[in-house]
Amino acid sequence: MDYLKYDWCGYTNVLAPGESNQQLPVLKRPYQVGRAALNQVPRDIVYSLCQYGWGNVWEWGAEKGIEGNSWRTTGDITDTWESMSGIGFRQVGNSKYASPGHWNDPDMLVIGKVGWGPRLRDSHLTANEQYVHITLWSLLASPLLLGNDLTQMDEFELNLVTNDEVLAIHQDPLGKAADRVSKKDELEVWSRPLADGSLAVGLFNRDEMDMKVGVTWAELGVTGKRTVRDLWRQKDLGVFDREFSTVAPRHGAVFVRVSR
Repeated sequence: MDYLKYDWCGYTNVLAPGESNQQLPVLKRPYQVGRAALNQVPRDIVYSLCQYGWGNVWEWGAEKGIEGNSWRTTGDITDTWESMSGIGFRQVGNSKYASPGHWNDPDMLVIGKVGWGPRLRDSHLTANEQYVHITLWSLLASPLLLGNDLTQMDEFELNLVTNDEVLAIHQDPLGKAADRVSKKDELEVWSRPLADGSLAVGLFNRDEMDMKVGVTWAELGVTGKRTVRDLWRQKDLGVFDREFSTVAPRHGAVFVRVSR
């Protein structure tokens, strides 16, 4: 066994979102017991804490005596635009709690053939929405957990999770997660620093129509001329000075690498 997800099923009298932290010792106790048990095993096992983000778990999930490798920051995801985008874009400010071996987890991926039971169906996410899903989770340095039937993945779905340039961002050894650098109505830009000094940048359009979305170098904290590469198409877009902008489709994303 390489991965243990310790789920909150059945545990009661716990801290609900927005309540005081007086119950935190109760909230932590199951995970302390779990860690003590794992410490008796003579091999490494990934320890995933799952209690839906209650008690701001990202603030204590890595502390000594718990030492979680990931922690759920949200409730359960479903394969709708409202659920996926709502969960993903609410991760603002959590980047400082992510580091190598310790990750924020906004729940599993909902692409491909999904279902809760014997009858599977296609994800309700559109193609553009699935690009948003993988782009945002890769920027967030969040676990990419496939919950669909792997034997029924089509070419599009396989490309979503096997693009080597996108996976290189997700697996970047610096281990820094992205955070939002700008928000203008339904347009958002998120940026993740990378080990080689470049930046992974997601330009997101949450609107109901195609929209132009851009980012300035000042917002990214860089200066000078920069090469911009489209990660999904694996194509250089050119050298830009001071800013970059493009058209992102409805409920869509453009994923780029900005480097010298």
